[in-house]
Amino acid sequence: MFFHKHPYQPFIQNDTTKLIVGTLPPPRFSTGELLEKDVDFCYGSYYNSLWLFIDKIHNLNLRYDNSQEAIEERKRFLIQHKIGVCDIVESAERKKVDASDLGMTNIVLRDLIGYIKQYPTIDTLLFTGGNSKNGPEYFFRKHIKDYNIKLKVVTNEVPRIHEFVIPIEGKKPTEATRKIKTVSLTSGSGAANISISRLPLYKQLKAKNPDFNTFDFRVMQYSEFF
Repeated sequence: MFFHKHPYQPFIQNDTTKLIVGTLPPPRFSTGELLEKDVDFCYGSYYNSLWLFIDKIHNLNLRYDNSQEAIEERKRFLIQHKIGVCDIVESAERKKVDASDLGMTNIVLRDLIGYIKQYPTIDTLLFTGGNSKNGPEYFFRKHIKDYNIKLKVVTNEVPRIHEFVIPIEGKKPTEATRKIKTVSLTSGSGAANISISRLPLYKQLKAKNPDFNTFDFRVMQYSEFF
């Protein structure tokens, strides 16, 4: 059994407003066996497209290698845009050493609500995937039951948006609350391409421009939130 511990602490600043929330990076990031184009930082797998989307949206010309400069480039972007990263899974066990969310067992979650309370400027959670089993939104729904928090639907259109409220520290719930928005972005994994291709909006855009693809669709979707 492989014990898969998250290799990175949450990356949050005192003025962070948005948190990117995923599950766990691939096991090689925990064992230190990085590929040539991996970056030793959150979402650093070359096969995870999140930084490719952000790179395209902002024309960052990021490095994709094991260098310290590649890490610093990403940190500078996050700090400048007041974006943090706090994946919801602290650790899990795996029979098969791979990056499958479904392959995780004996899962230990991070106290995401605790971090939100600790950093009062956070107002948005960006889930890198929807409510499928062992996805970030799925785990978050389990997590908030401990706090008796419920999500309220804002829109069921892709990307689905919900909101919830938590008491402001030092205030009674009847006196003041914070409203937090959650956005369930389409996963950057290749497996999500099939679901994207079935979306009416994607079909419409593809019909207008045959060169339009699933990468373009995600860049269009992510640009609203990054």
